[in-house]
Amino acid sequence: MNMLSLEQELKNNSYPGRGIVIGRSEDGKSAVTAYFIMGRSVNSRNRVFVEEGEGIRTQAFDPSKLSDPSLIIYAPVRVLGNKTIVTNGDQTDTIYEGMDKQLTFEQSLRSREFEPDAPNYTPRISGIMHIENGTYNYAMSILKSNNGNPEQCNRYTFSYSNATAGEGHFIHTYMHDGSPLPSFEGEPKLVAIPNDIDGFTSLVWESLNEDNKVSLFVRYIDIETGKYETRIVNKNV
Repeated sequence: MNMLSLEQELKNNSYPGRGIVIGRSEDGKSAVTAYFIMGRSVNSRNRVFVEEGEGIRTQAFDPSKLSDPSLIIYAPVRVLGNKTIVTNGDQTDTIYEGMDKQLTFEQSLRSREFEPDAPNYTPRISGIMHIENGTYNYAMSILKSNNGNPEQCNRYTFSYSNATAGEGHFIHTYMHDGSPLPSFEGEPKLVAIPNDIDGFTSLVWESLNEDNKVSLFVRYIDIETGKYETRIVNKNV
């Protein structure tokens, strides 16, 4: 698989929707993730990321403008021991609760499908990062309708063991803007992961469409110690 430029993938797509990047820094020392949200409606754009425990939650920037919280207010990031869960919806809680009961990442998601937002049927994208004894593995999942047919849910899981330094994978909800919005297709995209958290945060944020971007979360986790650094950027401040 050819390595793509994350910067160009974002700059050339006005509406990838919500996106997850997971990988390993170039020096091999950090497990890295980024999660961003975008919006076209007033309701979707009226959000910020706020810290909650070791993770984050979405919150209405202006509560008076919040019309429907069902698919936009959730915890995108939660931490369960040595596992970090990153998703684009309330399936974060489904994975957390399932893995807490010794289910696997994939088993935990069996009870979930794509979002019920016809005609888009937005895919549920999820990631899990597992750090243990200096080793680092991760997996990504997408649950999507069958070419827009809500009668069938297609489930794909991609697992990456012994994560390679300098490499990551990028998955997002929509191929591009449209009506209805076309779901992501294929494997997560191979992208480069740098060492510098601030540089990476700036690269992602500045590459997202100015009108549609809403919030960004980035975390670098030291694979040896488990200590982490986090950056949160909100358009609404």
